[in-house]
Amino acid sequence: MLKDFPFLINEEFYAAQVSPPQLDQFLADGWRHFGEHFFRYNIGFHENELRRVLPLRIRLKDFTLSKSQRRILKKNQDLQIVIRPIEIMPDKEILFETHKKRFKHSIPDSIYDFLSFAPADVPCRALEVCVYQKETLLAASFFDVGGAAVSAIYAMFNPQEFSRSLGIFTMLLTIDYALKNDKIFYYPGYAYEENSFYDYKKRFSALEIFDWNGNWMNFKPEF
Repeated sequence: MLKDFPFLINEEFYAAQVSPPQLDQFLADGWRHFGEHFFRYNIGFHENELRRVLPLRIRLKDFTLSKSQRRILKKNQDLQIVIRPIEIMPDKEILFETHKKRFKHSIPDSIYDFLSFAPADVPCRALEVCVYQKETLLAASFFDVGGAAVSAIYAMFNPQEFSRSLGIFTMLLTIDYALKNDKIFYYPGYAYEENSFYDYKKRFSALEIFDWNGNWMNFKPEF
């Protein structure tokens, strides 16, 4: 089956410190990172199949909300939002353990599978979006802040609040932060060319995909 793919990319490196311009360039070249581990790959294994990997980004100046996204924002008007440097406290670790029960495959062991032990600064500046109902943490999402871009790291929410679409909600809050801080791109992570669990990332306007030859191309979202 590998013959169906013209070339394979599977690269990694480790870095304890990355400057905002360096982060922008890594993201533009299809790199992601969890903690100090940077990686990129154009083929992934999903549901017993090899799948083409699509790095995604949103051109923020062209982004517009869909009707469903507007409904999500309206539905969650009663919640409290805090954006600040990442700090892993017990409530986030409890939420992580609750959230990971949603998964049947590739279940993470720890929140530190995705974050360094100094996540606000290592390997780069990073923030968290926390969503509260009164004093109860319902969702948290972590993202890197580069010079011209922000990039999603990991998001989690209480599955009992599934009807609120909190994963999408925190993405929209991150986009709002990026727009207010004059960023050019928002990188929501990887998806697959074929249908998969990650298709929610494809349902945003002004979306681009990386062709693994150094080019970003327009991608028509599915609403």
